[in-house]
Parts: sequence; structure tokens; C-alpha cells
Amino acid sequence: MEEFVVELAGVPMQVRCQYKENKEFLRDYLSKKEPLEKIEPKKTDLEEIQKIFDSMAEKEGTKKIKYQESFLENNAIHNLIAQKLIKYNTMLFHGSALCMDGEAYIFTAPSGTGKSTHARLWREVFKDRVWMINDDKPLLKIENEKVTVYGTPWNGKHNLGENASAPLKAIVKIERAKENHIEHLSSAEAFPEVLKQAFGPSDRELMVRVMELEKHLLEAVDFYRLGCNMEPVAAKTAWEGMNAGKRQEGEKYE
Repeated sequence: MEEFVVELAGVPMQVRCQYKENKEFLRDYLSKKEPLEKIEPKKTDLEEIQKIFDSMAEKEGTKKIKYQESFLENNAIHNLIAQKLIKYNTMLFHGSALCMDGEAYIFTAPSGTGKSTHARLWREVFKDRVWMINDDKPLLKIENEKVTVYGTPWNGKHNLGENASAPLKAIVKIERAKENHIEHLSSAEAFPEVLKQAFGPSDRELMVRVMELEKHLLEAVDFYRLGCNMEPVAAKTAWEGMNAGKRQEGEKYE
């Protein structure tokens, strides 16, 4: 049995797990602080994760895979941490998060649309001004009408991210387009994307709290829709469109 403390989004948590590789996976987040929460995946947690993967395979019409217990335990740790952090005004969010000039931007899109590719364009165009916080599952701490993005070890297939944080400036929904353009979204327009990308716990009370956090998120940061062609100029279109002064809803930047 492995037992250690990790700290994510400023919250130290004790983890007890079976597999040494999962302690190694969390190595960049190890802490010596006194834990505020305990994370210990049970056999039932692993079984539930396997059921989720089976359900996904059925929906996609693909063959079901019996995953190794160490992998299931990793996913169970992820889910349990995400649940615990909700009471600390923090929610897991699916997207590619980067920091430029001290401010964070998160790109969202359906899998395969190009959010990670667009984040790469920012790194190529803006060079050392940009660094990755997390390329897949960052954490958003929402308090005092401000949102801070934190890294997690679950940082995508390219392992891009750091144990670091930055204030969130905007969330950008990416869509493929021949011509690059960006427009500001109202809270009502952005709401479906927030629902889609935010972690959704099965517990009713936790879900109510997540919905409260989502409401605060919509009030605290700007949302945009970016149509882009995945050429380097798309990164400039995005950044200039979000940093050209006060936007009017529906106003576009070519």
C-alpha cells in the first residue's frame, strides 16, 4: 500500500493506493503539508470506472477493453480528487490551458477538433511569452469573483503542463473555419459549453455546488467563439480579438 500527500489547487490531500506507479504519476504534486482530505480508491470505485469505459465503448460501437487495475485506480484517484475539491470552490474542467503574459486562456472543443493544436500555435507564434498550465484537465478555483487555473498531473497525451497556476482571462470555444474570426459570447451562449466541459459528479449535493460554481464562472470571465483554420495567424487573431479593449457581444475580429 502506498501512502502519501499531494497538493492540488492549494488543497493537500492524503492518498492511499495500491500501485506504486500512481504515486510516481503524482510525483510533481507531492507535499509535506498536513492533509485536509483523504483519497482512498476502493474496489467498487475501480469497478465503476470500468463500467464507464464499457458504456463509452457501447456508445461508440467499439470493442470493450478490460483495463488493468493500476489504470483504473489512476482514474478513480482522479475522480475522487475532483469530487473532494468541489467543496473548496474548485472544479475540474476539460480544456487546454496556457498562460501568456501572466494570464491564462482555456481552449475547449470536441475531441479531435484542434484545441491542443491551437495551443501549440500560440507557443510557436508567441514563443517564450507562452507556457502550458495543462493540456487536458486543468482545475478552476472560483472565489472572490476571480478564477485561477491550476495544473494537474492529468495533462493529456502529450504530457504538457506544470504544477503552477495563473489567473484566468478567457475561455475560448474552438470551431473549424476557412477564415479566422473571433466573437465574444454572452453568458447564455457560453452556458452549454460550460455544462459540457465541467466535471459532473453523480452526487446530487455536489452537482448543485458545481452548478453554483459554473454560474460564478460565467460571471467572472469572458467567453469567445473562435473560428480558425489552424494556421499560425489563427493564434494572432485569437489573442488580438481578446485583447483589443472592451468587446461588444457579436463583434468580430478578422
